[in-house]
Amino acid sequence: MFVILVSMSMSKPTKSRYLTKSRYQLAGECPTKLYYASNPEYANQSLEDSFLESLAEGGFQVGELAKLYEMDSDSFEVEGLEIESAVKETELLLEKDKVTIFEAAIRYQNLLIRADILKKNGNQIELIEVKAKSFAGTDESSFLNVRGDQINSAYSSYLEDVAFQTFVLKKAYPQYRIKSYLMLANKNAKATVNGLNQIFKITQENGRKQIQIDEPILKKTGLGEKILIKVCVDSVLPFIYEAEGMAVYEKRIQDLATSYEANTKIQPTISTTCNSCEFTCTESDVAEGKKDGFLECWTESLGLPKEAFAKPLVFELWNSRKSSQYLRESKYFLEDLSEEDLTINPSEDDTLSTSERQWLQLKKVLDGDKSVYLNTVGLKVEMDRWKFPLHFIDFETSTVAIPFYQGMSPYEEVAFQFSHHVVNEDGSVEHKGQYLSTEPGVFPNFDFVRHLKKELESDDGTIFRYSNHENTILNRIIEQLDESMEPDKQELIDWIKTITHSGGKNENTWVGDRDMVDLCEIVKKYHYDPRTKGSNSIKAVLPAVLNSSSYLQSIYNKPIYGNEIKSLNFKDKVWLEIDPFTKEATNPYDQLPDLFQGIEIPESELSLANQNKLARLNDGGAALTAFAFLQFMDCSERVRTKIKEALLKYCELDTLAMVFIYQYFRYEVDLGKQIDSRQLLRG
Repeated sequence: MFVILVSMSMSKPTKSRYLTKSRYQLAGECPTKLYYASNPEYANQSLEDSFLESLAEGGFQVGELAKLYEMDSDSFEVEGLEIESAVKETELLLEKDKVTIFEAAIRYQNLLIRADILKKNGNQIELIEVKAKSFAGTDESSFLNVRGDQINSAYSSYLEDVAFQTFVLKKAYPQYRIKSYLMLANKNAKATVNGLNQIFKITQENGRKQIQIDEPILKKTGLGEKILIKVCVDSVLPFIYEAEGMAVYEKRIQDLATSYEANTKIQPTISTTCNSCEFTCTESDVAEGKKDGFLECWTESLGLPKEAFAKPLVFELWNSRKSSQYLRESKYFLEDLSEEDLTINPSEDDTLSTSERQWLQLKKVLDGDKSVYLNTVGLKVEMDRWKFPLHFIDFETSTVAIPFYQGMSPYEEVAFQFSHHVVNEDGSVEHKGQYLSTEPGVFPNFDFVRHLKKELESDDGTIFRYSNHENTILNRIIEQLDESMEPDKQELIDWIKTITHSGGKNENTWVGDRDMVDLCEIVKKYHYDPRTKGSNSIKAVLPAVLNSSSYLQSIYNKPIYGNEIKSLNFKDKVWLEIDPFTKEATNPYDQLPDLFQGIEIPESELSLANQNKLARLNDGGAALTAFAFLQFMDCSERVRTKIKEALLKYCELDTLAMVFIYQYFRYEVDLGKQIDSRQLLRG
């Protein structure tokens, strides 16, 4: 094996503060963030370990594959982490007439970039920025909208990155002609060798991340035809520079750099970007005395006390497309809105339309009404169609940048896990089955479907999913099966079609006899709880129904789950835990055990930062990260076992959450309450 050091995984403090490409991108989201990101007294909810984020996205593998593509006898990597030495080493390498430099350090005044790849030949330099982003086009025209007069928003942040690097490079080396490229994962390409994604393994040594390239696999398989595409963006960058004028662009960069170097705060501007601000405090952050950057911005901008922001903001209005308009009209809180701010289009049946649901949410805020809305009349009609036994399924999936097998394209969907709960006609519940495949380099999709088929084919009971994800994945697996040589592929395709419906872009249309019922859509149509703050995520709906249902509380306030109720991963679990401060039931997702509880993992085996990030698998992003970790990290069997146990518990809770929602609905409907949705909305 030979080793490539991952210099981005850590940095050493320097006396000077340079505006780097990552800081420039952050300022592109909001200039005020430069200050918050540089001062640790502010809470920061973004991923603390960029290594794990890049691992989950496939960034390391794509980056190293790009280096292998561009590597030649004149290639060098600038491994230095100290800025002065890295800049000097780059300068010396650029004195060569022909050279390829990885991680080149370029400095101009108080601006600094580490370019992924620089290729110098005479007086011309190619700047190549590598991104783990899929690209389905053939040339630079795909970076523009259909009219060709604006940048496609899907690529704007990547092009802004290249534009900044090109600007710095031209300023630092005006004597050279610069050509700029983006290298992306080519969705039109297919791997021509097996095992390509297992060439790259990631290890940690002395706190430093390393990419290990498995030479035996590389020699055996080779790289095959390229699955990354290098696209020149010289004709696209003027759209960025000329949008504000080159002089204004340069001044903006210098103003950002000056502010960052002096550690001064750029005055905030309230916008919809605030809705995703990472500089907000959790309860634990408040306990630690952290500052809340989001709150600071809004109190300074609006001249309101902090207490005012306990009220819901307009961002909470579900599925709203008018947040920008509301802010322009100085409407910052939901209480600032009225029925006239919505365009209400009633549904044609006894369900909530999108606009009616928005009005219901707003009306409850305006009336101070915290009661739960549940249309049991319409819900009963729906539930009477369902056939026992009821099946609740949930998938965990990943999209990997570098394909597993020959014939696969970058970012193929990989279904590596499912959970399956059953509710019988007598009301009994059991965790019926599960599947998990984490073996490195194994493409699990076809085995996944075989196991799922075995779980569901013994009866014709109704099958439930939560949102459209499971239907989308099974549609994609049909395509993968169709292109495969699997002996039972037609049998599997035919079965999948019985429990799904065709996607929007599919030329062949179908609706299966057991087409899965989307429980999320049922929630949207018939239920609203102010505790969810407009969210229909299962992680918001689950604690809401647990808190509003005395029936659920009476069942799950004792160690019945994993005892009387069959569970494959829990034993004697009490799901009703009351928070002593709020007096509300805690979110079951927050009750999942810490991954490494009761065992000590040395830093040499797994860094403390990675342990903290992986400690609690309680959302889909963490599950995806854990899967990537098991695929590409060199870790002990003990760590692998703990991660797999956590994945199984997390996925089981997803289907149990669906059961909770069903049980709540069933009980309320059986009570025989007659609620007319129209009267409630217009009352």
